[in-house]
Amino acid sequence: MSSEEAPPLRRAVSYTARLAQQPRLLLALKTSLAAVLAWYLAPLIPFLDDQYSYYAPLGALVTMYPTVARSARVGFEVLIGLALGIGLGLCGVAALHLGVPGGAVLGAVIGVGVLLGGVRLLGVGGDWAPLAGLFVLLIGGASDPEEFSIAYLGTTAFGVIVGIAVNLIVVPPLYLRQASERLTALRDTVTGLLDDAARAVAAGEIETERFERGLQTLTETRAAVAADVDEAEESALANPRRARHQGQREENNRRMAALDRSAFLTRDLIDLLLELRADGDASLTGPVRDELSQAIRKTADLVATPLGDAEAPRRLREAGEALSAYQRALGTPVPGSRAEAAAGAAVELCLRRIIDVSRDFV
Repeated sequence: MSSEEAPPLRRAVSYTARLAQQPRLLLALKTSLAAVLAWYLAPLIPFLDDQYSYYAPLGALVTMYPTVARSARVGFEVLIGLALGIGLGLCGVAALHLGVPGGAVLGAVIGVGVLLGGVRLLGVGGDWAPLAGLFVLLIGGASDPEEFSIAYLGTTAFGVIVGIAVNLIVVPPLYLRQASERLTALRDTVTGLLDDAARAVAAGEIETERFERGLQTLTETRAAVAADVDEAEESALANPRRARHQGQREENNRRMAALDRSAFLTRDLIDLLLELRADGDASLTGPVRDELSQAIRKTADLVATPLGDAEAPRRLREAGEALSAYQRALGTPVPGSRAEAAAGAAVELCLRRIIDVSRDFV
């Protein structure tokens, strides 16, 4: 390759990479491309009336989703819903020919179509059943319902195929990097809540109001990140780019499992601290409290460790040592009931399990 050819090629690759990082813009461009291709190619379909070619862009439009797998699934569901609706509409046309009043036929077609829309197996295709039945009844019934039905379903199916093909060929989306970034956000949220818990224990300010916002943020972040990781995993299905990113897929799944567990244990830890505080537990006074604060802080440092960080082994060792120091302090005879001792041991167990969950990444 000559030096004159290299810069344009690099610019094209760079542009494609930047475009892939703007999922909504990429989706808009691919949807437009699929609709235009479906519009111009639909008249070439044999045995179909080209006056209904405008349904092909509609098929491309309803099929285009951020992931190839979802596009294929939704396209299949839409076609099944259309087929059922068309059958329903043809039954309505037959009823009209038998002399059934038009209002009764229309009401029956819409009603039955809406009932079909509630069938979960149809997915989003259920919403298309009453619409297809209405189109066949109103448009097809005025001319040739069989011809209209075949053209309607055929051109829409063609548009669905074009949409899936465009989504598969033109920069098929793969959201693994975005999911990794969102996992880091969840890690930071868990770390922030643990740090706040350590400060609260050290200052003796363990109050429900202090943790309300942090716990709410943790819940919302966890749900959002789980959805992003699921979408990233879905984007890898039927994606030709997945083979090159298999390691990142596995890493994201492992991180999600670990951070999800860490988030659950952190919430459990906060609940236990609030319980100990409410009961006036002796383990939240004196040296035990100081050791507990240090154990929580060192555990937070371990959770916050980036992947591949050279400091990870040291942080793991320090977290284990701090937890052992808390365990020794907790074992010192102090006034209190068995329930209080059990709660203190539960706190130690929560921290130990968070450390164990993080161990795989250090």
